[in-house]
Amino acid sequence: MSIEVSYCIVNTEQRALLERCLDAIAREQESLPFETEVLVLDNASRDGSVGMARAHPATTELIRREQRRGKAENDSTLMQRARGRYCLLLNEDSELMPGATRALYEAMEARDDVAAAGSKLLRPDGGQFPSAWRFPTARTALYGALLLHKTLTVQSRGSEIREVDWAQSASLLVRREAARRIGWMDPAFFVYSDEVDFCKRLDDAGWTNLYVPQAEAIHHEQLSTGSVPKRRIVELSRNRDRYMRKHHSFLAALAVRWLTAWTYALRALVAYVLPRHDPARYWQHVHATLHPDRGEGLREAAADFNRGGPRL
Repeated sequence: MSIEVSYCIVNTEQRALLERCLDAIAREQESLPFETEVLVLDNASRDGSVGMARAHPATTELIRREQRRGKAENDSTLMQRARGRYCLLLNEDSELMPGATRALYEAMEARDDVAAAGSKLLRPDGGQFPSAWRFPTARTALYGALLLHKTLTVQSRGSEIREVDWAQSASLLVRREAARRIGWMDPAFFVYSDEVDFCKRLDDAGWTNLYVPQAEAIHHEQLSTGSVPKRRIVELSRNRDRYMRKHHSFLAALAVRWLTAWTYALRALVAYVLPRHDPARYWQHVHATLHPDRGEGLREAAADFNRGGPRL
């Protein structure tokens, strides 16, 4: 029997979260009427992740990086290695809820024009994260500056399957043939905006992307709460600007810089009066947004790690 779904997981130094991710996949596999495989790419971890993943009964294949690489490059490696018609891209901090795989699969099987389908992402406490949005433009940046982002830009709402511009790759089912046709993910996006660019290129090629709320996954979101937040802020801003310059004009990219910086500045001012909010972090966003070509991001942090310098 041919493989229908390849689970594709990238892990970087998150052994405990990876184990939860694999446990959830194992539970999913028990109820599926089709064949699956599980590919784990370990991104040069030193915390025992490799041994745990290799011994886990759900793992079909383990790809071990000796040096750190970016998320887009790693996801592309997994999709190229996969044998399934569909690839379910997962972060190591994503924990599929029962029935998620089948809901994504059935949504895509129902339409030949669909290239990717994103899940409803939940916080560990049960609250919902935004997980699908309109493509970034000067207009969506203006919506953010006017505090209308949640109403006019976020698309992950409602209880019905709906077409969206892009969905987060923390839990994203991809039609492998569609990804192959557009040349996989762009490795220029080390992390952040990689799936935005991917979905935009799918859309430009005539494919459709979906949000499937029946497919739920808990997103523990270690990337946003982990170490080196300043470098994450730099990388986020850098790749937001990279996306705009790739798909829009210089003037549009400049407008997004200023409108987004204004939005973060407002948050910084509000943070001075709200408890448990850090205005300094918002000011870091302002600076990185206005100057995306400055500072060291996660790409540089990975380069340091690969040279044997400070660990991520």
